[in-house]
Amino acid sequence: MRLAVLLAVFGLVLAGIASAQQPGVGSATFSRGQAARGQQLFAMHCAACHSDRQAAALMAERGAGQRLFDYHQRLSQLMPPQSMARPNAQGYLDILAHLARTNSAPLGQSDAVFAESFWREARLPAATAAATAAAAVTQVPALSWSHYRGDPGGTGYSTASQIDRTNAGKLRVAWRWSGANYGPQPEMRNITTPLMVDGVVYATAGLSRNVIAIDATSGETLWMWRPQEDPARLENAPRKGAGRGVSYWSDGRQARIFTVTPGFHLAALDAKTGQPIKGFGKNGILDLMVGMRGLPTTGLPDVGSQSPPLVIGNVVVVGPAHLVSFRPRAGGNVKGDVRGFDARTGKLLWTFRTIPQAGDPGYETWAKGTAERTGNGGVWAPMSADLETGAIFLPVEAGTSDLYGGARHGANAHTSSLVSLDGRTGKLRWSRQLVHHDIWDWDVPAIPILADLDQPGGKRKAVLQITKQGFVFAFDRNTGEPVWPIEERPVPASDVPGELAYPTQPFPTLPKPFDRQGLKPDDLIDFTPALRAAAVEATKSFRFTELYTPPSLVNAPDGTRGILRVPHPLGGGNWEGGAFDPETGVLYVGSMTAVQTNALTANAPGSEIAYVYAGGATPTARGLPIMKPPWGRITAIDMKSGQHAWMMANADTPDNVAEHPDLAGLNLGRTGVASRAGLLATKTLLFAGEGEGGSPVLRAHDKA
Repeated sequence: MRLAVLLAVFGLVLAGIASAQQPGVGSATFSRGQAARGQQLFAMHCAACHSDRQAAALMAERGAGQRLFDYHQRLSQLMPPQSMARPNAQGYLDILAHLARTNSAPLGQSDAVFAESFWREARLPAATAAATAAAAVTQVPALSWSHYRGDPGGTGYSTASQIDRTNAGKLRVAWRWSGANYGPQPEMRNITTPLMVDGVVYATAGLSRNVIAIDATSGETLWMWRPQEDPARLENAPRKGAGRGVSYWSDGRQARIFTVTPGFHLAALDAKTGQPIKGFGKNGILDLMVGMRGLPTTGLPDVGSQSPPLVIGNVVVVGPAHLVSFRPRAGGNVKGDVRGFDARTGKLLWTFRTIPQAGDPGYETWAKGTAERTGNGGVWAPMSADLETGAIFLPVEAGTSDLYGGARHGANAHTSSLVSLDGRTGKLRWSRQLVHHDIWDWDVPAIPILADLDQPGGKRKAVLQITKQGFVFAFDRNTGEPVWPIEERPVPASDVPGELAYPTQPFPTLPKPFDRQGLKPDDLIDFTPALRAAAVEATKSFRFTELYTPPSLVNAPDGTRGILRVPHPLGGGNWEGGAFDPETGVLYVGSMTAVQTNALTANAPGSEIAYVYAGGATPTARGLPIMKPPWGRITAIDMKSGQHAWMMANADTPDNVAEHPDLAGLNLGRTGVASRAGLLATKTLLFAGEGEGGSPVLRAHDKA
């Protein structure tokens, strides 16, 4: 893994353009009028937890020895800790002016004089103090990425505006950080998303998931923490590697980094030193296997996680992940319950059963006895939170197994569902199943995105769920009611013995799908007659499909060898999710357009399941994909109307296609690649990386 300041737009934003370009932000002096404005802002944002005098005393105590810039930056990133609606940079300066007046500090001075007089220990030259105070006004709003997708609502959006179409092409690498030596061998695939708080980048690296703190200015490694797990537990881990990153928590006095290890421990680390917190769990470590339902009588369970935990208030929420369940050893497995822990002590606060037991809501959707013996149902993708209401949102996976549900007839709530809980208590608020009786591995793969949508009746507080099958489901995040109607439509039945595919599936009427669904003969490539004939020949022993066509047998009675499934079980959309621009109301989604052959075989060695995945390569046409391009795309969806604003191929035509001898002399245009773009929307641009399977290229796009 390499982290570079250039690539920090995926979680961080470069600063450095003069503050004079932002009129109206900042002040040359701390005036009495500014202090009066600060008093009003303090009453709105701070008075619920602090009196004026308490806050002023804390400022005097904790600001001692600090530059004004540093203290302003820390205050704006940490306070108030439970709110997404915070003052802007100027507002925090106004609050500081009010607290200075409360402490009887003289007003009407320049920023430089204020910095010298109030933080005397800093002993800054006047010019330096003035420069840092001015820099604070422009840099503070941009230089923070304290959650997995920037904010608890998972928007993947930054207000940064200094990088725009005039200078994006001029960015240069300032430093590189390599994770090559953070494990027994270099990782081939690192999916960490760094956080940055107070000028420190926090990331994960290596097969054992080391946690790294890096100076964001210089690239210097500040500290490293390495999990010390039982080798057998690490070896058994279903989700090894760096994972998707860490979580950050602070109460204003102390700050912690939380990580879930490959062996399924929750670790609490001091954000300044990387040392485990002694008062949390056992010397900073909590064994997450303890207390799980469905643990095996011998050996280790199939459970772990790659995603960072969710932090809401003083609760740390952990969702487990399992091995891919295409060929499970047994029909039962450890259950993927979601749990909330006290951020200070590690005490278990609540448990939500994703697979219900008798008496739980949704238990009636499982055939008799099947909820008891079915496992999985974890939350392997990142979760999101609404800090105003305390609600959290869980993207839940399918039950055991992914492709055959003969041992779990019924709709199977709350699997393959979007579930909302009270983050403080774990109580169910609402649950909406997006795939009934999932037998496609189309579990819910991406962080739910919180968005305020302009609707005919006014603003609608919504949650947007991107899915593998190419849908965006939009719900009212308080009630779970659909923003646009969702229709239950009949879908094909299964002819696999013992399987009872659910007769209907939910189809949102809006937005329209962002990727191809199903595969018909007309979808096969036709660059040349010879390639068209090769594609027809390659697919003649498979079934073409519509969306929700169930898997078939590898040796079906009709002579076919399985189905040609689109979207692929990896998407469509997946864990990369999307980016939502709150100013324009546009959602950007990266997706993959690829075919998978899906077939089941009976009585597989090593498995108790009646039918498991048969494997097999996807057919090609003389080495080319059988389906017409684009093979990967980025789609912009106007969430005010539910209509697509635009769609584009996610990448240039790859060399193995452009240089294919059967295509000599043809201009194919831009085909894209079979990968899912990682996206970041800023105030000025849409940034996109090609994702796994693509080239190491970062592009800046016009959002419109």
